[in-house]
Amino acid sequence: MADKQQKPVTGGNKPKPTGNGGQSAKDKSRAASRPVAAKGAAGGKGGNTPRPGKSGAAAPRPSGSRTGVLVAWGSVALVVVIIAVLFIVNATKSTTQNLSYTPVTPAPAQVVSDVANIPLSTWNKVGVTSQFPVAKPNILSGQPAMTLDGKSPAMLYYGAEYCPYCAAERWAMATALARFGTWSNLKITASSHTDVDAATNTFSFYGATLDSPYLTFKAVEQYTNVPVSGTPGAYTNLQNPTKEEGAIISKYSSSKFLPNASSSGGVSFPFVNINNLALISGASYDPQILAGQTWTDISSGLSDPTNPITQAILTNGNYMSAAICNSTKGQPGDVCTSSGVQAAAKALGISAS
Repeated sequence: MADKQQKPVTGGNKPKPTGNGGQSAKDKSRAASRPVAAKGAAGGKGGNTPRPGKSGAAAPRPSGSRTGVLVAWGSVALVVVIIAVLFIVNATKSTTQNLSYTPVTPAPAQVVSDVANIPLSTWNKVGVTSQFPVAKPNILSGQPAMTLDGKSPAMLYYGAEYCPYCAAERWAMATALARFGTWSNLKITASSHTDVDAATNTFSFYGATLDSPYLTFKAVEQYTNVPVSGTPGAYTNLQNPTKEEGAIISKYSSSKFLPNASSSGGVSFPFVNINNLALISGASYDPQILAGQTWTDISSGLSDPTNPITQAILTNGNYMSAAICNSTKGQPGDVCTSSGVQAAAKALGISAS
């Protein structure tokens, strides 16, 4: 049976609002998490007129020659200044034209190291205790283990780079999965600059891989965070699920398995399926808590169990870890027998071994 606990905020597929006035956090989450269908993506002359001389004058005065030279050099200087100004304007334009979104770039080595090397004592100290509300995954029973590319157990993530709720969820996924393998090609980016919880700093899983002897992980970032010109709320398409992935998403995102599934159909971003045992649909915690935090701010705090942001991320990560441990039959042992994972398993009503 699916866990009935309600999430503090959830994703959804309602049409995006034109404004946020009077909306509840739940409504904003549903609106912002909706997968959005991408839709294709003389100047005057300058010069100096010589002054006319007196009638009958035999020759111009020497001072007039010096004046002409000065005027000529002044004109050259003016042209140089104009060129310099145009260069600066163009350079500024090329620098600022991407301010409508945060480009995807390789994750700094220190950020990846921070995510991968959280002390076990920190995980255990946090357990499932957080100053901010963190929703538990929905737990299923009687479902076959997930198989992806012929490998099992498996975990599938479906989201989008523009989605602020995916931005929050990726921090928990990145930390939890680092306990079961090694990340390669992790990227950093931020959610939409115009959606709710704008420009939430996060990772992108597009092109990233997890090398794990315990679990197969697949990620699908359906859309970028690059707005489609002239179409508010739309973002360019990035990646489509495979037929196998699409079948899993379609089946397990339905109201049969998710109490908070959209009645109008579709999938709420983010959607996470851990081996057909644990489902996450929408945000597990409010992305607002990450507001104003850089990637380094967040990652450098992950070793501090008293940090409220860390508590939310690792509580969520312990829930994920417990579901993964159930799927791997308790491997690796040091992770799955840890007190933090055991506390999460107890809260979810499952075994972590």
